[in-house]
Amino acid sequence: MPFQLAFASPDFAIIKTQATLSNDTYLDTDTLERRLQEQGQILVHQSLIPLSQVSYFLTHAHGVQTIAIRGTANLENAMLDLDLQLKQDAILDIKLHQGFGSGAKAVYEDIKPFLTKNTPIHLTGHSLGGAIAVILAMYLKKDGYSVEQVISFGQPKVTNVTGASEFDDLPLTRIVTLNDIVPLVPPISPMQIRDLDVFWHMGKEVILLGNKEFTQTNGIKSMLRATKFTTSIPNNKNLLAHQMATYLKRIEQLQTSPKAIPYKTDISLFGFSFD
Repeated sequence: MPFQLAFASPDFAIIKTQATLSNDTYLDTDTLERRLQEQGQILVHQSLIPLSQVSYFLTHAHGVQTIAIRGTANLENAMLDLDLQLKQDAILDIKLHQGFGSGAKAVYEDIKPFLTKNTPIHLTGHSLGGAIAVILAMYLKKDGYSVEQVISFGQPKVTNVTGASEFDDLPLTRIVTLNDIVPLVPPISPMQIRDLDVFWHMGKEVILLGNKEFTQTNGIKSMLRATKFTTSIPNNKNLLAHQMATYLKRIEQLQTSPKAIPYKTDISLFGFSFD
């Protein structure tokens, strides 16, 4: 995995659009339809998967199909979050977080009749919704759909090193806030890096720092952020950092004059600095 790639500056206008849609997944049906109309989105399909209680909607606008998936909102969703076992997926031929994988597979089967094969697809979601969006993008890509963009917010890990490498060309941007611990779970320690079966993120990570500042990372540097979780105790600041309202506030700040800050892990291993 690369230590750090050169990144283009994120388009925070696009990120704001997807963040708004991710936030819309928490709305009731009547409010959702009104909000989508205000955003110029046509609601094509909305569904609540009975067993997992995963909720999502499909919209169409400007020649693009957008799938937005709701984050953790009830006990059934929480059970998906807690089903941490890595399990081989027969369709993708990689290992997946068992809970997220089962949730994504159910959405995949439910949404296919409403999708157009040759029309670009964008996917988004917050927390659990982001994890399911990433795996759903894998299924769609494998099935020949045009997956053009995936933007997740506060997304936990969904696969291991091998799985992340297999889908390293997935057009994924993971938006996180600095104190949100959900993207860091399941956590790892520096000594586990050599184990190819540990959970591993893919895609570019954009960290929202506040005060119009952001930083970007990927690969090993991105994963090393998870080692800091092992020495910290979750608190109210972490919960606040994970809320969609916090993401929306930080993204709004970045709509004008965003300032890029070089990312540093501040971690050394056997005398070697990862910076």
